[in-house]
Amino acid sequence: MLPVDATLADLLKEPERKPRLLVVDDQPTNIQVLYRVFADDCQVFMATSGEQALHTAREEAPDVILLDVMMPDMDGYEVCRQLKQDSATRDIPILFVTAHHEAQEEARGLACGAVDFITKPIHPAVVRARVHTHLTLKRQTDVLKRLVFIDALTHAFNRRYFDERLTEEWGRAQRTGKPLGLLLIDVDFFKQFNDVNGHQRGDDALRQVAQALKGTILRPGDVVCRYGGEEFACLLPDTDLDGALQVAQRMKLAVRDLAIGHPASAVAEVLTISAGVAVRTPTSRGDAAALLALADAQLYRAKAEGRARVCHAVLD
Repeated sequence: MLPVDATLADLLKEPERKPRLLVVDDQPTNIQVLYRVFADDCQVFMATSGEQALHTAREEAPDVILLDVMMPDMDGYEVCRQLKQDSATRDIPILFVTAHHEAQEEARGLACGAVDFITKPIHPAVVRARVHTHLTLKRQTDVLKRLVFIDALTHAFNRRYFDERLTEEWGRAQRTGKPLGLLLIDVDFFKQFNDVNGHQRGDDALRQVAQALKGTILRPGDVVCRYGGEEFACLLPDTDLDGALQVAQRMKLAVRDLAIGHPASAVAEVLTISAGVAVRTPTSRGDAAALLALADAQLYRAKAEGRARVCHAVLD
């Protein structure tokens, strides 16, 4: 088992990628100027209209947005207002880039949610410095937010994080038409384990189980959370039934391979898990709550059929 500090550091480490920057301007020449400034340091996305900016912001989750004010159809102020109303984009820092120099325009931009106001013609060194400042602040804020979402015992993500991510991933799956897998996992006969071994060893076992479950997921978007007590949940975006079942089987084997003795178990001499798998397909109806209820029903079925097994279903 990894030391607690190492586990926490793993949860809080920054993603191994360049910062994402979205540049929004209806003039391609202006976009190219900013692209040249940031191409070496950032992954740069581009949009030439307000609608395109909203779509790109939701799909690519940029770390900072450079937003032109004067655009046809939808100006920068309206784009900013809509971004701040959307839970998926409201925390992205927005820097207005505009030819306006008037104080009232700057005040209007800041009032609608922007964090900075840069006037044209731009000075590359100044723009780079300001974007760097807001990227640093964004990283610090993200670390603090992640701390709020970490379970104190296992240092996996907590129930609050799971609830928010489930809502987000359900919405994303609906927009993209891709599947979504959900696993609910229960440690078998854990009350008996605590009765025999004591709660301190029970806590140690839960930490080891959490680490083992996390070790089975292979993609950055997949996430393991402590759902409550001895239950865990795993969200698998863009994953069909076969893929979700593969993850569930890896988890079942990984926990068994921990070889944590459990003589009070009715199914094995070591600690085991049961899992319920539910998958949303592109044609599924219902909502996120229905997917969660289906996974819970499959977990109940796995326990009713003898535990230490995986049961599954597809959402209608």
